[in-house]
Amino acid sequence: MTSTEKVLHRNCGELETENEEIADEYEKKEDVMLTILNDLRSSVNEPELNEEQLKMNDQSQEDELLALGYIYGENMLILDRHKDMRYFQIHVNVEASSEYTVSANLNLLESEDFFYSFKTQHLPPIVLTCLLPKAYPSHLPPYFVISVQWMNLDKVSSLCSMLDSIWIEQQGQEVLYQWIDWLQNSSISHLGLVDNKIVLGPYGVVVTCSRDKRAVSGSYSPDVDIPYIRSYNDEKRRESFFTSLHECCICYSESSGIDFVKLPCQHFFCIKCMKTYTEIHVSEGTVNKLKCPDNSGCGEIVPPGILKRLLGDEAYKRWETLMLQRTLDSMTDVTYCPRCETPCIEDDEQLALCFKCYFSFCTLCKEKRHVGAACISQENRLQFLQERQGSSHLGEEQMRKEEEMINEIISMKVIKKSSKQCPSCKMAISKTEGCNKMVCSNCGQYFCYRCSKAITGYQHFSEGSCDLFPEDEWNELQAIGQIQAQLFAQHGEFPQAGQLCPKCRRFNVKVGNNNHLFCWACRTRFCYLCEEVVKQRRSALHYGPNGCKQFTDG
Repeated sequence: MTSTEKVLHRNCGELETENEEIADEYEKKEDVMLTILNDLRSSVNEPELNEEQLKMNDQSQEDELLALGYIYGENMLILDRHKDMRYFQIHVNVEASSEYTVSANLNLLESEDFFYSFKTQHLPPIVLTCLLPKAYPSHLPPYFVISVQWMNLDKVSSLCSMLDSIWIEQQGQEVLYQWIDWLQNSSISHLGLVDNKIVLGPYGVVVTCSRDKRAVSGSYSPDVDIPYIRSYNDEKRRESFFTSLHECCICYSESSGIDFVKLPCQHFFCIKCMKTYTEIHVSEGTVNKLKCPDNSGCGEIVPPGILKRLLGDEAYKRWETLMLQRTLDSMTDVTYCPRCETPCIEDDEQLALCFKCYFSFCTLCKEKRHVGAACISQENRLQFLQERQGSSHLGEEQMRKEEEMINEIISMKVIKKSSKQCPSCKMAISKTEGCNKMVCSNCGQYFCYRCSKAITGYQHFSEGSCDLFPEDEWNELQAIGQIQAQLFAQHGEFPQAGQLCPKCRRFNVKVGNNNHLFCWACRTRFCYLCEEVVKQRRSALHYGPNGCKQFTDG
């Protein structure tokens, strides 16, 4: 037997065991119900009916159960006949116009109350089990048991009394539909639970003899009831989502919920769009931008479990590698072993020990540990290595390694000289062109390149703290804008062929029939028609079926 077959065999065995346990539990509950129903029957003297009356009752029962089966479908379970009597069970889902507010007193042992509340859309059903005597409906009502997992015995007993009252009002007629309909639509209000507010318990109360023996409660403590209700609600909402039709806000296609991915923030998108979205970010290395793509700016991180379902094995491994690398790069006390390039932790004395090759080295000069001796500076180290490149004593491999060290030191010097650290994750970032508003490619933080202060919009520059552009660049950009404006004004197209930037209020020319403009001054993308800022990755949404047209002549 292969390892895969062993796993499948084990899983099948576990599933069979679980199914057997569920079946045993169900049989136990059924035995309890039958015991109560038999006790009820033994306490009633059933009248002796003639053959014609028995036949009429039997036909009425058959017709009534058939109608209930059509109405309630899978919620109704017709069980085997018991002692030549019909026997069935139905799960009654309690209806509500809005969400329930469920609360429970968690401080059971102290005199002071401490209530915990939560919202739920679905409540576990009321289970009605009935045994139909041969004298029903002409002379006797059904023998019944009401079982509710989350309701205490007093409340369940009150429901039993109400079913008795309904039978008394229409004695001699079929009553099952009226019972079920009342439990479904009126049981909550009957118990005095107004505004859909439900209080669980009370717990720890001694059972009295006055409670109806037809009432069965599974409510024992808030530790059991609260998780049970929440788990049931989650499952019902999941089922409802899967069977309903939804529209993807990315591609605007409509399909059933089973073809969608729902994120923890409750935003959902079709699997095809999410698969493309995640694969693009992983292939481009922008894993820090793998967030909820909802246009509300949610920003919820796409969890690893969902990514594993969307990405193939190779892409998921790449995502893990990129995330690990970005995490290590953002940690200021992480350095890399100069021998095997394994990540190492730097101590307070700028020393590190590689756990893979056990090389103890100085994190400043990357040489063997030299406690008590002054560390050679990067400038001296560069000079020393460059002078050794002309030596004939070096082997070819050693010369290649030292040449790489020289290039690395030069690169680090250039980076330190021409870059600024992100104020959030300390990643070194260089500016090659454009304005002083920077965004960190590692953590997404916006900051000012001039003063390294974390910012959000352009307010930092409008307050006069720092210039949006260096003076020489700003003069150049203004000159370009003036030339553009003059050229278009000469041709009489100035009023129609451009728009002021909503950010910096600079005039921008509309090229051709494309309404997606790019500001030459502050690098902002905006819509020519509505003058709203439109991010590049959101352009497809802005110019969608319900938005502006991207291409117009005017």
